[in-house]
Amino acid sequence: MDDLDDLHDMDHRIVSALRACGTDPRVAGAARALSWAGEHAALWLAAGLAGAAVDGGRRGAWLRGTALTAGAHLVSMGVKRVVRRPRPAHVEPLVRTAGRHSFPSSHASSAAAAAVAFGALGARAVPPLAAAVCVSRLVAGVHYPSDVAAGAALGALTARLGARWMRGGADHD
Repeated sequence: MDDLDDLHDMDHRIVSALRACGTDPRVAGAARALSWAGEHAALWLAAGLAGAAVDGGRRGAWLRGTALTAGAHLVSMGVKRVVRRPRPAHVEPLVRTAGRHSFPSSHASSAAAAAVAFGALGARAVPPLAAAVCVSRLVAGVHYPSDVAAGAALGALTARLGARWMRGGADHD
């Protein structure tokens, strides 16, 4: 049990330290903007649809990658309802949240799925932007690092498992 207590303590210390970064108005503004953009996977769904619109030769791959990203988000929401871990209560959040449960981070799930899926299609800006969205959830004080890590792992795994399907169909890259 000591290892779990140590992990819990580390989770609390890290979110406290990163949330303290949000006292800088520029950092707080960026964290709020990234959190807002990632809400309900909106940023990633828009990016996938934009990719499909401009890359007609791989339209199907972009749309399937967008579906994988949405699927990762939905799976994380289901896991969140089962686990029911409360959000950090020891820091003042910078943003409102759609729900009160923390594990896993759905923002991180959709961000990592988009990074893997759209990154495979050559969207080089997506992985660093996805990482920024993940960090924004810690700076905003609404997730523990283990929530973000689990969400990112879930999203990356979802996209990786769907990679063959994403590239399949009528779109042969």
